[in-house]
Amino acid sequence: MAEVENAKPKTEEIDYSLANPDTVTKYKDAAAISQRVLVEIEKAAIDGASLVSLCEKGDKLLEEETAKVYNSKKVKVVVKGIAFPTTVSPADIITPYSPLSTDADEASKTLKTGQLVKIQLGAHIDGFPAIVGSTIIVASASGETPAPTPAQADLLLATHYTTELLYRMMLPPSVDTVSSPAAEGEKKQAKKPYTATQINTVLKKVAETYGVSLVESTTTYQLERNEIEAKKRIVVNPQEGLKSEGNPEVAEAWGVEVALSSGSGKAKVLELRPTLLRKTGTTFMLKRATSKQTYSEVAKKFGSFPFSLRQLSDERTAKMGVLECVRGNLLRQYEVQGEKDGKEVSRVFSTIIITKNGIQKITSPSKSLLEIAGDVSDKKITDEEVLKILEIPLNKNKPKSKKK
Repeated sequence: MAEVENAKPKTEEIDYSLANPDTVTKYKDAAAISQRVLVEIEKAAIDGASLVSLCEKGDKLLEEETAKVYNSKKVKVVVKGIAFPTTVSPADIITPYSPLSTDADEASKTLKTGQLVKIQLGAHIDGFPAIVGSTIIVASASGETPAPTPAQADLLLATHYTTELLYRMMLPPSVDTVSSPAAEGEKKQAKKPYTATQINTVLKKVAETYGVSLVESTTTYQLERNEIEAKKRIVVNPQEGLKSEGNPEVAEAWGVEVALSSGSGKAKVLELRPTLLRKTGTTFMLKRATSKQTYSEVAKKFGSFPFSLRQLSDERTAKMGVLECVRGNLLRQYEVQGEKDGKEVSRVFSTIIITKNGIQKITSPSKSLLEIAGDVSDKKITDEEVLKILEIPLNKNKPKSKKK
């Protein structure tokens, strides 16, 4: 009798798309953690608070919160943790900023009452990232938040309406959420996706209304498992040949970023150490022992997600170890950029999921920019095209059940 070969069990392929309810749940669970941590950092962002301490606090909370969930063996989770390290960018700093305690100048930087500060952070569950970013006004040491200046109010209002416009212009043509008679005319427009030129033209109208500028090359990316910068992207105020690619579609997750400036919106590289980095996916033979040690730790701890040098086991060694990795293009560093005119900048970041019924914001600024801006500004949007788009609902209205 011939021997029967032991058949190897087939590896079960996991569906990581948004068609899998588990994927959506993991996105939303990561989002809930990011939102909770954001609130805690906003509370601590008062006069005299050091930027380093806020970043360290945020990362510690992200680690603690992600460690509490998905510990059952019944649910398959490969990894969980920080998708984007905590960053605190005051006043004119445009990009996410994450100073180090081992740099005396950086460690001494603190917040001041009344200035705008941008906070950004993110968690991931099983590689599904949920990032959130907000702009707030720094409160006094006693916790009292001053009213915004007229310039700050204009900036915050412009940021709010620009973000709301971008959401609506990202709705795929197949998703028809229009239900109000006032917005009926938008159904024809929705048959085709908005082009990058159309998006930039409309957003610029809002910026001009409030006397502010779109920050150059602010990019909204599609999100995927283990990736916060997928192939599809929408570039606002593009510079240096950078262009939008692809259109948002149903069953996709996106990280929506909007940034505006009270100045020109042009960026310049600041003389601050780039402390945020991420793997590029390229290969290179490292020569130095410290470089090999650092890269090995990065690959093990962070995968393809961005990280801060302070997250590595030895901050001082890491500073040296990443140099060869950056030269060999194993790691890409994020330069710290500021507003060319030195004016204040606002920036918000939301994570959205696009469904057949519209857009779900699973993360968004915890404090409404409209509420923060108050009634200080005397400017209002009057452009009919902008107002019509703002009327479009983000989701289809669910019919109310009739009570007997």
